[in-house]
Amino acid sequence: MKKNLLSAVCSLLVLLSANAQVPDDALRNAWFIPGGTARNIATGGAMCSLGGDISANHVNPAGIGLYKTMEVVLSPGFMFNNNKVNYRDENSSANKSAFAYGTSGFIIGAPYNRPGSKVKSTAFSMSINQLANYNNHLYYKGANNFSSFSEQYLEELTRDNASPQAAEQNYIFGSSLAYRTYLIDSINVNGEFLGYKSLVPVATGIIQERDETTKGAYNELSLAFANNTLDKVYFGISINFPFVNYERDLIYKETDATGNPNNNFSDFKYTENFKSSGVGLNIKLGVIYKPQPYLRLGFALHSPSFIGFKDQVRSAIATNTEAYAGILSESSDNLNSGNPGERNYNLLTPWRAIASGSYVFSEVQDTKKQRGFITADIEYADYKGARFYSSDNSDQTLKDYYTSLNNTVKNYYKAAVNFRVGGEIKFDPWAIRLGGAYYGSPYSDTQLKANKLMLAGGFGYRNHGMFIDITYAQTLNKDVSFPYRLNDVANTFATWNNNRGNVIITVGFKI
Repeated sequence: MKKNLLSAVCSLLVLLSANAQVPDDALRNAWFIPGGTARNIATGGAMCSLGGDISANHVNPAGIGLYKTMEVVLSPGFMFNNNKVNYRDENSSANKSAFAYGTSGFIIGAPYNRPGSKVKSTAFSMSINQLANYNNHLYYKGANNFSSFSEQYLEELTRDNASPQAAEQNYIFGSSLAYRTYLIDSINVNGEFLGYKSLVPVATGIIQERDETTKGAYNELSLAFANNTLDKVYFGISINFPFVNYERDLIYKETDATGNPNNNFSDFKYTENFKSSGVGLNIKLGVIYKPQPYLRLGFALHSPSFIGFKDQVRSAIATNTEAYAGILSESSDNLNSGNPGERNYNLLTPWRAIASGSYVFSEVQDTKKQRGFITADIEYADYKGARFYSSDNSDQTLKDYYTSLNNTVKNYYKAAVNFRVGGEIKFDPWAIRLGGAYYGSPYSDTQLKANKLMLAGGFGYRNHGMFIDITYAQTLNKDVSFPYRLNDVANTFATWNNNRGNVIITVGFKI
């Protein structure tokens, strides 16, 4: 593993503990396979050149330019997670199910009959889509004999050359909790303060457990406009408002593996409730060109989303140091007048560019006579381009912190290429669809194995201005999870395989 890179990440994790963000916050708001209508997901999410679906608002808004009538769409769904994690050669599993939804809204398309105009029709659309669903449960457990969660507090106090008084009062969401419960204690010889120590007996082995439950979603409200020039070239623009809600309940435990009642450590438990909410803005531009009636070429550019976030955190530690100090507990609520710690900052997400091609069998204006299509997208996403900004430009310490954080993001992540492909066969009024998508690793360190693979299939029924589509998508997510990060020793992480099933039903009416 790239020691200098992880060291930089770890340094950031312990800096400004009450107000700090970490690179993972950027990835949570950027690396996902977006939702869509059942038809869109069944064809792998490839929508950049195909059009004719309300999901185009969130991929290539030029795609709504194919509409010349009004359509109303609703896409409820249900998902379930099956997580398998390997940590320190021990396997664990956890499951969680939740409701979800795909693209829902309306499109108003109308012919444009002005004499002499090359514009044949225009369209306006308003939709909402769930780009990422955060509902999940991750649990893992393993034995460790070379590092402890408690050492991040030890590093923080040592780095800051903190006095015992500072250790007790200045780190109320982390190190002060550890110090007040004697998870970390001062070293004094003949009345002279020499530093700090952790009471966790790492050398003889500890059992570590991490239990994390998350909920919330990354949603996007889109207002899109498109025009149709000579039924050959379609231009579109969408103004989008992402709104994010994320909550994490974390329980982390370490237990003495020896069971020795006389080594001044039995166990400790760290609990945390973290909430993050944000609202932002982005713009998406796109074009679809038909060089031949049966061939469609598409290109879309997504600006970064500028999102203002407010985070809240509460934490607590309970420690059993046996004869040393007994059982003690402390919480940030007790030290902060019952209030959570708050963080306000801005995030600029990565930009994206998409190129696409579609082949439509029996391309005619009457969609009932079309026999199907094949379509594919290739997407470039610059994950290393994410940037954090302080919401308080007068605080130079915060500005310096975000400069360091952004430099770490540039080194920790990389740009990646994503692929989507799918097709449909029609047997009027029925249609059968298959598709898939692959999203590459966002990590620059090749030892951090990560990717996303989605395989989907579904069918649809269209008749008399009404349609219903049903899709099942299976997503195989491979990622890593760090229970904690340290500067002074090698970091350990869990390998995480998430199998996510998603059932989506789209019901629509042409008016």
